[in-house]
Amino acid sequence: QVQLVESRGGLVQTGGSLRLSCSASGRTFSDYTMGWFRQAPGKEREFVAGISWRSIGLVYSDSVKGRFTIARDNAKNTVYLQMNSLKLDDTAVYYCAARASYTTSRSWPEYRYWGQGTQVTVSS
Repeated sequence: QVQLVESRGGLVQTGGSLRLSCSASGRTFSDYTMGWFRQAPGKEREFVAGISWRSIGLVYSDSVKGRFTIARDNAKNTVYLQMNSLKLDDTAVYYCAARASYTTSRSWPEYRYWGQGTQVTVSS
């Protein structure tokens, strides 16, 4: 069992930055691939970024590539999502998730453990 807790999101203007963090407890954090997903109202859950256990496999969706950075600190059992140049379309509830595998996946059903989600709102 892995418990995931995201940091509080927030309200930010377009072009601004925000960093989310997700703290894990339970099983050995380094055994898990971590991912960030988001879901906007009326839309399906969307993959944002993923990072393998040794931070070798970094994967981003096309919509955030070059603007968002995922990182993890296995010593702190924490994964981060640095979001820069935020756009209105980035408004969503953001979730971190854990997958018991050493490889990254874009598919949300492959992630077994989920945080409670945190709201990120980008305003003009």
